[in-house]
Formats: sequence, C-alpha cells, structure tokens
Amino acid sequence: MSVVHHLAAGWLVDHLSFINQCGYEICDSYAHPGDVTHNTSVTSTEDCHSVSTFAATPSSSDGPPNGPGDAIETEGKRAKMRYVFREEFFDISKPHIAAAPEEQLCQGCPEVRFGFFCCFLLILQKRKRKCVFNQGELDALEYHSKVRKLIWEGTLHLVQEGLKSGFLHHTTAKLSCKKNDVPQRIVCGLAELCEMAKQFPAVNESDHQAVCVLEEKTSSAEQDLLSCVVENSSNCAKTIVLMGQKYLVPPKSSFLLSDISCLQPLLNYKKKYDVIVIDPPWENKSVKRSNRYSHLSSWQIKQIPVPELAAPNCLVVMWVTNRQKHLRFVKDELYPHWSVKTLAEWHWVKITTAGEFVLPLDSLHKKPYEVLILGRVQGDVKEALRKSEGVLPIPEHQLIVSIPCSLHSHKPPLAAVLAEFVKPDVECLELFARNLQPGWTSWGNEVLKFQHIDYFTLLQNE
Repeated sequence: MSVVHHLAAGWLVDHLSFINQCGYEICDSYAHPGDVTHNTSVTSTEDCHSVSTFAATPSSSDGPPNGPGDAIETEGKRAKMRYVFREEFFDISKPHIAAAPEEQLCQGCPEVRFGFFCCFLLILQKRKRKCVFNQGELDALEYHSKVRKLIWEGTLHLVQEGLKSGFLHHTTAKLSCKKNDVPQRIVCGLAELCEMAKQFPAVNESDHQAVCVLEEKTSSAEQDLLSCVVENSSNCAKTIVLMGQKYLVPPKSSFLLSDISCLQPLLNYKKKYDVIVIDPPWENKSVKRSNRYSHLSSWQIKQIPVPELAAPNCLVVMWVTNRQKHLRFVKDELYPHWSVKTLAEWHWVKITTAGEFVLPLDSLHKKPYEVLILGRVQGDVKEALRKSEGVLPIPEHQLIVSIPCSLHSHKPPLAAVLAEFVKPDVECLELFARNLQPGWTSWGNEVLKFQHIDYFTLLQNE
C-alpha cells in the first residue's frame, strides 16, 4: 500500500510504491527484440493479476534492469515485461533550501520561535511599510500563521514514525542508477497534439464510438484516440504509441486526451463519478512571465462541467495554490457554483528522505506544503445518507506527508487516503491529470505525460 503510516494527524505516503503497485506488467505474445512501431498503435497484454479501484495489487518480480522501453530477448516465445518507475525521481535526500538549525523539524519549540518570526515581520512592516509586503503577501502570512502549528506538529509525528520504521532515514545511500541517465526533458508534444486535433474533420456523433477499448494487436488512428475515451479494461498494462512516443497504460484505467474545449467525449462516456479530483493550471504572474505551460482563468475553471459528471454526494477534491485569492475563489464562488459544500482543508507536506521539509516552513517565497479543498455535491438527502452509510465523515484537517517526485506537478496519489471516506468500487475521475491510475478515469491535455516509457525501467520476470 502507498500509506506507510496513518496517525490522527494524517498519512505518511509512499508515492513511488503506489506507482509500482499499479501493475505495469505486460504479457506480449511472441515478443521480438526492439519491436516498437512508429504509428499510433496498441500492444496487447494478457490478464496477469487483479486490480481493485483504490489500491493496485502489487506484483513481484526479480531480474536485471534493462533500459526503458527495451524488449526482452525471447524471440518466438511468450515474454513478460514488468516496468517500474525510476527511483531517482524520488531521491530527494536534501532540502531545496536548507533551513536554519532552529527551524529544522525535530529541533526547538515551534510556538516560541514562530512568535519571534511574527514580531520580526511586524518590525519590517513598521520600518518599510507597504514596500515590504503587498496585500496578497500579508494575507498569505496570516493564513500561514493559522495552519503552521498543525502542519509542524502533525508532520513531526508522522516523520518520527517514518524514522522508527526505517521508511525515512537520516543517512541516504546513493542509488545505483546514474544521474546522467535521468531524462532531463522529455518532449512528448501532448498539448500540441490536442491543439492539432481541433483541425481534424468533425466527427458525426451518431457514427462514432464513445469508447476506444485497447484490444489485442489493433491499431487506431490518432483522430480516434483524441475523439473518445480510451479504455484498458484488462488486468494487465498495455503500451500505446502517439507521434512516435511510447506510453504505458495501467490496467483497469481509462483516459481522454483533450483540452478543455473538447470535453464532450467524457460526457458521452455516460459515467457518473463518486470522487472527482481536480488539479487546474491556476493563473499567476510567474506562469504568465515564464510561459512554460497554459493556465486557466477563474471564469474558465467555472465552466468545467462538474455537475454533469458528479454522482449524488460526490466527493470533490481541488488542488489549490497557496494564494489566498484562489482559496477564497474555490470556497466562496466555485464550489457554490457547482452546488458543492466545502467540508475540509487538507495539506500536502513535502519532505526529504531524511524527514526534513523540502523548504523552510516559514519561507517567504515558497512553502513546503500545498492545499487541498474537499467538499461534497449537495443533492438528494436520502441518497446522500445511503451513500454515507459505513464510511467515515471527512475530517476538517489532515496532512498527506510524502517525499515529492522531482518531476514538476507530479502530485501524490489520493486513492488510498480517500478510501475510508467513500464506498468500495466507486467511480473515480481526475481532471487535468498528467498520469493514469488503475480504477480511475483521467482527463487532460497532458494526461499521458508521466506515463512516458522513459520515466520507467524495464525488469524481466523470472
């Protein structure tokens, strides 16, 4: 399981373990060395093991690692291939910015030290007035002062458990893989492909299938894969090639590769979801300046058809930046617009393998935590009571503590931590996803980004 420890404060989560439990095992009949096509194609798999909605069944294998995407030399024979996510992406052994000794997690008294921190800020404000902090920064400081103790104490308890069990460790051994083997920038062009798809001829709804099921030894045109939900209904992983780039699709997963202007295929999928996780590209000044990736305005986010996708009493989880403007927008405007009642505010806390915050907790630039706002769709009272039977109520505040992936915007899995708050075998959807999960439907214009074969290492089953 991805949950290493569960305490009253929240969960210590192993993100890497979750990925590798998703079942990236491929059974390829009569594999040939180096077989990779350069058109859009699907590689068949056979049922290898079962996968449940919220937790993939781990599969075991031993054998020497090969390069990502390498075929196993079993010409004319049936071959099993198992992929694991590359460990070096989670080798966060040192903080990005070192904290002062008194700021370190296991040192000092946080209440006394933070009182000094607040006094220091007040002195700065009196001396330099509004030149030091604008209103947004002052709002952020006020918010931080409210949540800081909860984050400090909860993280401390979870880290202590992680150190006791050996999941976290003060000294980090060097990994065997070479750092220069890590792909620095994989250009897969998914967002560009979605933009190109708008130029494709219009598809007649009555003639077109709503779902593209990945079958044995079949090929599909890029237009087909971009105009309907793609589904891997088998119990094994499959591979798919888009624009010459190879991606892994985990078992029991489905996805729609499109941008926000092409959501109709997801609505045509005719599913209602009991859990919807949303990670929108929030608009901010640094994103506008860097132009690294697209962003959405608040108005555009409101247009996401959550009410049409949500089942009664659906649990909605929204990733939000630490900007108070965005937090207020979600609670006061967006959730009411979707008929969602805000229930809780959780935090994802990022730590190193030694249990330190990846950034100083009181950093004025970036914080070592991100916010999640949880709510439920309001509707039929009887249906809500029926769906809440046997599940726990959402706690007002919880922490999800994990070693973050070094890949930008690779969020930790929420399946295991949400399992006790929903019934088993529910339908789950992630919007603006960049990776896939067994048992989930995922949508986004980069929905396959972290499924790229170069992020994985191939192992051979005995």
